[in-house]
Amino acid sequence: MNYFLLKHLHVSCVVISISLFVLRGSLELLGRPWRHWRVLRVAPHVIDTLLLGTALWMAWQIGQYPFVNGWLTAKVLALLAYILLGMRALGKSTPQGQRLPYFVAALVSVVYIVGVALTHSPSWGW
Repeated sequence: MNYFLLKHLHVSCVVISISLFVLRGSLELLGRPWRHWRVLRVAPHVIDTLLLGTALWMAWQIGQYPFVNGWLTAKVLALLAYILLGMRALGKSTPQGQRLPYFVAALVSVVYIVGVALTHSPSWGW
C-alpha cells in the first residue's frame, strides 16, 4: 500500500477513535446508557485494531520502531496510559465522582500522543 494512503487511513482512524471516545465518555458522564447501542460497543474495537495495524505497518515502512526511536517509545507509553485511563473513565465499576478526572486525563494523554506524532519529538520539539 502507498505510504500516503496508509498514513491517511491511520489519521482517519485516529480522528474516528478519539471522536468515539469523546462521545462515549460524554454519554457516560451524562448518565446515558450508551452500552445499549451495539455500534458504540463494537466500532471502537474495530477502529482501534485498524489504527494499531496501520501504525505498525507505517513504523515498519519508515524503519523506526518503539523502544529504538524515542518519539515512538513516548507514543507507545502514552498510548498505554490512554488505554488505562480510558478504561477507568468508561468502566462500569468506576465511581461516578472519579469518571471526570479519568476522562480528562485520558484526553490529555491523547493530546500528547498527537503532539508527539506531529513533531516526532517526545518533548514536542521544545
